[in-house]
Amino acid sequence: MIQPAPARESQFYSAASLKGKPVPPRQWLVHGLVPQKTVTLFSGDGGTGKSLLALQLAVAVAAQTAWIGKTANTGRVIFLSAEDDDDELHRRLDDILTAEGRDYDDLSGLTLRSLAGEDALLAVETQIALMQSALFEELDKRAAEEAPALIVIDTLADVYPANENDRAKVRQFVGILRGLAIKRKCAVLLLGHPSLTGLNSGTGTSGSTAWNNSVRSRLYLSRITDNGFEPDPDARVLSTKKANYGRTGGEINLKWEAGRFIAEAQPTGLDALAAGAKGERVFLKLLDTLTAQGRYVSASPGPTYAPTQFASHPEAEGCTKRALKSAMDALFGRGEIVIASHGSGAKARSHIARKGADHGQE
Repeated sequence: MIQPAPARESQFYSAASLKGKPVPPRQWLVHGLVPQKTVTLFSGDGGTGKSLLALQLAVAVAAQTAWIGKTANTGRVIFLSAEDDDDELHRRLDDILTAEGRDYDDLSGLTLRSLAGEDALLAVETQIALMQSALFEELDKRAAEEAPALIVIDTLADVYPANENDRAKVRQFVGILRGLAIKRKCAVLLLGHPSLTGLNSGTGTSGSTAWNNSVRSRLYLSRITDNGFEPDPDARVLSTKKANYGRTGGEINLKWEAGRFIAEAQPTGLDALAAGAKGERVFLKLLDTLTAQGRYVSASPGPTYAPTQFASHPEAEGCTKRALKSAMDALFGRGEIVIASHGSGAKARSHIARKGADHGQE
C-alpha cells in the first residue's frame, strides 16, 4: 500500500519584499571553480588523479593553504571515499603533507571515512523515487555536528543506486545532495567517471545529460594528448566544463610531482594573446587550404576532426591539437566559422566553413 506523501508548506513570497534588502554575495569555496551550497561534479577517467586532487582540496580547506595556486576558503571537511581504504588515504595524505611542508596537526579539521568494501549507497531505489539511505542519514548527522565547508564524495558509481541514464533518478539524486549542501551551507564535490562518449569527445560527460544539466558546476580532469600520443605522463589539465555562476572554458595545467599535483605557470597577458592569435591564424589558414582541396573537416571527434587533421599537417607551425581545439572554439564563439553542409540526400554531410563562404558545394 502506497503511503500518502507528507504535507509540505511552500514558502512563496513576493519579489517586491526584496526591496531594500542587501543582495547576498555569491559564495565560493574556490572562486570560479567550486561554489558553496550546491553540487560540483568532478569527473575524470580512472587513473587520472581526481581522487588525489580532491584530497588536496580537502587538505587546503582544512589546513588553510592554497589549492593548485587558487585560494580556498577555510573550514572543516568531510571526505567520504568508497574507492580508497584507510591505508591508501594515509599514504596519499602523507605525500601531500610532505610535499607541502605541513604536519598532521594541521588536519584536525579533516574528517575521513573509508567505505571500501562496504555498502556505500547514499540513496535507495524504490518503485516511485530515490530515498535517502541510512548512510546518507549518517553523513547528514555528521555534517550537522561539524558544519563543514566541504563534503567530498568519491565516487559516483559507488554511491548512486540507479541507472546512470535514468534522467528522473539522476535529477532526484543530485537534488538529494544539493539539499544537503543547502541545509549544511557547504560545497559538495561529487567525483565521477566519464562515459566512453564523454572520453572520446573530451566533454567528460557521464551517462545521461541530466548529470550535466542538474549540477551547477562541472570540472573535468584529463591527460594531455596530441594525436593519441601522451608527451608527458605526469601532465594533466583541469577544465571548467560548466559554471552557472562563473566563466566556462577555463583551464589549469597541472603536473604530478612528489606525490601531488601542482599548477604550472599559465601564459598571461600578451603571451596568452599571442598564443591564441597564432592558433586561430593557423586554424583558418589550414581550413582554407583543405577546403580549396575539397577536403572537408568536422567539428565533431572522428576521422575528419579539424584539430586532429590540422595538428598533423606540415603547415601546422607547431600548433598542437589542444591549441587548435581552443582556436576552433574561439572562432565558433565569435561566429567567424560556422557549420555548413555538402552533398545531398543520404550523402549529405556537415563540415566547418568560414562565415559567408559558399556552403552549397556538392
